[in-house]
Amino acid sequence: MAKRSTGKPGKSKAASPAGSGAKQAVKKPARARKKTEAPDVEKPNAKRLAPAADRPVATRPKLVAIEGGGARKPLSDSLPHKAEPGRQAPAPQPVFVPQADAATDDPFRFQAMDVERLSGNIARMVELGGKALAAYMKPRETGAHPSDSPDSVADVVKTLGQVAEYWLKDPNRTVTAQQQIAGRYMELWTQSLKSMAGEPAEPVVKPDPRDARFKDPQWEKNPFFDFLKQFYLLTTNLAETFVSDAELDEHVKQKAAFYTRQIANAFSPSNFVPTNPELLRETIGSNGENLVRGMTMLAEDIERGGGDLRIRQSDDTKFALGTNLAMTPGKVVYENDLIQLIQYEPTTKSVGRVPLVIVPPWINKFYILDLTQEKSFIKWAVDQGLTVFVVSWVNPDQRHATKSFDDYMLEGPLSAFRVASEITGEDKVHAIGYCVGGTLLAVALAYMAAKKIDAVKTATFFTTQVDFTYAGDLKVFVDEEQILSLEKRMAQTGYLEGKQMANAFNMLRSNDLIWSYFVNNYMKGKQPMPFDLLYWNADSPRMPAANHSFYLRHCYLQNDLSQGRMEVAGEKLDLKKVKVPVYNLASREDHIAPARSVFVGSAAFGGPVEYVMAGSGHIAGVVNPPDKKKYQHWTGGPPAGKFEDWIAKATEHPGSWWPHWRAWIRDHDGKDVPARKIGSARHRPIEDAPGRYVKVKD
Repeated sequence: MAKRSTGKPGKSKAASPAGSGAKQAVKKPARARKKTEAPDVEKPNAKRLAPAADRPVATRPKLVAIEGGGARKPLSDSLPHKAEPGRQAPAPQPVFVPQADAATDDPFRFQAMDVERLSGNIARMVELGGKALAAYMKPRETGAHPSDSPDSVADVVKTLGQVAEYWLKDPNRTVTAQQQIAGRYMELWTQSLKSMAGEPAEPVVKPDPRDARFKDPQWEKNPFFDFLKQFYLLTTNLAETFVSDAELDEHVKQKAAFYTRQIANAFSPSNFVPTNPELLRETIGSNGENLVRGMTMLAEDIERGGGDLRIRQSDDTKFALGTNLAMTPGKVVYENDLIQLIQYEPTTKSVGRVPLVIVPPWINKFYILDLTQEKSFIKWAVDQGLTVFVVSWVNPDQRHATKSFDDYMLEGPLSAFRVASEITGEDKVHAIGYCVGGTLLAVALAYMAAKKIDAVKTATFFTTQVDFTYAGDLKVFVDEEQILSLEKRMAQTGYLEGKQMANAFNMLRSNDLIWSYFVNNYMKGKQPMPFDLLYWNADSPRMPAANHSFYLRHCYLQNDLSQGRMEVAGEKLDLKKVKVPVYNLASREDHIAPARSVFVGSAAFGGPVEYVMAGSGHIAGVVNPPDKKKYQHWTGGPPAGKFEDWIAKATEHPGSWWPHWRAWIRDHDGKDVPARKIGSARHRPIEDAPGRYVKVKD
């Protein structure tokens, strides 16, 4: 066999068997030799080049597949090529491309990725990021947005600084903390090395089974993501331990725990593309199009929030008041500066003699009790044979800045009671108050008791606090410094923006109500699903400065109502003088008005109290139609003694508490009367329910 020529004259060590053809063989490239010629000696494992006619022209590959972190052969090189005229096209060969078609796939193993599309989408994302920044800055530059106060950040730093000072000022405590930190991280590192080496290793820390952030299988299967998850959880647990073990004022510890939780939730690895296997798959699989969609929504939400991020929690386009929400038939029969009063059409031939007046919270809109027809407490009450009136609060602006707590009581429940009595001809009403609407109802009852006004037959409270000793998580926002900062902000506009209060409520469950939507909307680029409850949650009204300041100071900060120190409209209030029968509903998992707080508040009234505890939380525990057959409720007699003792003796009942309440109302209702028409000669219908006030957006 001939060896390859060096191409230099006289240096050939062996002549070609083809004689004179040897010269041609020297000059011609190897690929041009005929098949009859003896092949060159090839190096081991070397690939022979295909004939020139069969080989595609070299181009810059656009497609790169990544598998296990290594670059594979470009997909285009494996595809069949168009044959030249007169030449038969080569037979197509099967091509294997790994698919990321299931959540169990390793995120480092992707389908072919279009690098140019990815680059283009990243460029678009950066451009849209500029629009988001412009939407944030423009209202601040024009003065349309109230100036941002650094007080909230300063309070976070100050509070967490007190925790750090506790652990650092004593050398012994400092050493103990250091040993605990080093020991836990060393344990994590040791177990992680075992896992990466393929050895069995028990996790140092596990997430709560209810924690949806780490449901993707790769958080456990992939050693890298498993380490990230455990490092995060371990760090969070250590921080929470240092806060809870610090010997500080209880309010300071409550704030420190809250701030620590917010920071930990914000920095979860599940919130970022490089550290979340699900987001990594989504981003590579779509060539970054998810981030373009997400940045588009981010810019829209900042613009919609007037310079603040207003995270969409529901598809708002699917709901309209009076169309598929708040659609129980009725009429507005009265209005003043603060309320519209709605009377609903009866659906039964006879009704209870005593009308029902519902006072919802002014920090939310009343249609939480009139969502879809299947969930509507108002429709259910009408169908149960009650004449139902509902207060619809105004969405206040600068004109209402000086409206005080006194005004809200006089123009709110007291006006509603008077009009309902005038329309029905009854001297008394059944009254319901929900959340802060219930607190206002309690204030009104104490005021009427002081003025010897007997206009209420029974009072029902939905998740209402009148004693704020054991108030919920909202108490972290209430101390003298924070109230002063809030009053300074409200002074700029005359009111507190609804989005500020909505953000406060969302922060109580930030993983569920903030970060899950942050990831879904802005990282995955997906529109949220339509959800009536979250649509309502985002539809928050404003609050007048004078009224809101009074409520925070005299209820949360000073607890004046239960202590007999509150003065409203010239009267000093004493809840012990309230003798009407009370139905006091709490929710077991309520973080806003905890069941313990509602239980303690029951003792403030001077008459009989029926304490009932529903399952679930502040909203779902109340809005629980019987047909759904969800949750449960507990009854256990008078709310006397310790809360734990009442719980231990209470009887659990499956399903909704609504029928239990209806039976209680019926016991105080007297005989039925023929169903009433809406309005009267003095109070003629003004417009259809749900009225104008509730439709005004923040």
